Amino acid sequence: MKYSVLLLLISCTVFSQRHSKDNEVRRYVEQVNEDSLKSYIGKLVSFQTRHTLSATDDPKQGIGAARNWVLGKFKNYAKNSGGRMEVYLQQEDLQPDGKRIDKAVNLGNAIAFLKGTDPNDKRIFLIGGHLDSRVTDVMNRTSAAPGANDDGSGVSAVIEAARILSSSSFPASVIFVAFSGEEQSLLGSKLLSDKIKKENGQLEAVLNNDMIGNPKAGETGEVNTRTLRVFSEGLPYTGLDKKAMMIRNLGYENDSESRQLARYIKEVAEQYVKGLEVKLIYRNDRFLRGGDHTSFVTNGFPSVRLTEYYENYDHQHQDIRVENNKQYGDLPEFIDFKYLKKNVAANIAVLANLARSTSKPEQVEMDVKELTNSTTLHWQKPKSGVPAGYYVLVRETDSPMWQKKIFTTGLSIKIPLSKDNYIFAVQTVSQSGNLSVPVIPGIAK
Repeated sequence: MKYSVLLLLISCTVFSQRHSKDNEVRRYVEQVNEDSLKSYIGKLVSFQTRHTLSATDDPKQGIGAARNWVLGKFKNYAKNSGGRMEVYLQQEDLQPDGKRIDKAVNLGNAIAFLKGTDPNDKRIFLIGGHLDSRVTDVMNRTSAAPGANDDGSGVSAVIEAARILSSSSFPASVIFVAFSGEEQSLLGSKLLSDKIKKENGQLEAVLNNDMIGNPKAGETGEVNTRTLRVFSEGLPYTGLDKKAMMIRNLGYENDSESRQLARYIKEVAEQYVKGLEVKLIYRNDRFLRGGDHTSFVTNGFPSVRLTEYYENYDHQHQDIRVENNKQYGDLPEFIDFKYLKKNVAANIAVLANLARSTSKPEQVEMDVKELTNSTTLHWQKPKSGVPAGYYVLVRETDSPMWQKKIFTTGLSIKIPLSKDNYIFAVQTVSQSGNLSVPVIPGIAK
């Protein structure tokens, strides 16, 4: 890089994109167990249906039995937490709405809350998947709806993450949640998101896992066991009318908090999980569709959807049947558990790095009082934790990922690169080497 001499003069070090692995996180990733994932999905399928409108009081079948089983798994893992994991069922009694709720029903989210060890660290990170299942008719609550992939695979990721991370000592807190009501219009995720917003919770990342276990395309039969898609919104949903002019003026159309989270997921997951490519999709969700992360996006929380590369519509929202010698239905035999294991490992790598990190730098700003071909950034220390230093990230405006990292222990930097040609951000580096999500600079007053 032709400016390397100048960068050295300001006592900084330029790194490539990849950062060294944290051995503790690596150990968590290595604990992901294929047999455990098979057992979770097998048990979820055994409840016959997990439709939101199915029985809540039957001990063996229906959504009630399924959510009680998930709570039981959480309670078992909570024994490893030294009293820091709280397990509960978040409930709400719903009345018919003339849409996808046609009777009074008890909605329940199975939740495990792992409290952080630092009382000054208010950050929360969330991993979720939806517990409910369905067949062709979204109102059919009696037919067998195994939901092995949609979304038994996502719930299996949540349960496995709770098992592995329950004994951790993260400074920040982690929520593990199996949502109900996704297929009936994202009801459970809205219930939890609204609660966190009302309580002013500092929710900094939502990883919504929805269908992460079937790598085979329905129409073509093509198989992709290498790629995990991450969907993220580009322009913020909340307050866009007030933010639009500033976003346009600064050229930040591709730099929402959710998009920063997606980039972070790609960097971390590909580093820790062998043979995995994370594909960033520049949409909040699939074309004209939505998932549980949308409830959190709507409330202004950085949120993404993680999902397999293809959707297989023969095994999604289908009655179980054989037609023209073809099996339809969301059955366990269509799960590739090695592929699922990689995707679950990606979640755990990201969650652990986030929860072990120091909180983000505060008041990240760019000086613009003079016209120059260099860029000066400054920031303040994070609210919690003592960082080892900071990375200043650099990328050209048409690059999807950060291209350079400049390490500094200071709270300001002057970089001989024009703000016309580059996008910048700052992230903290913890004493254990974990990185916060990057923060895009505002304009210094």
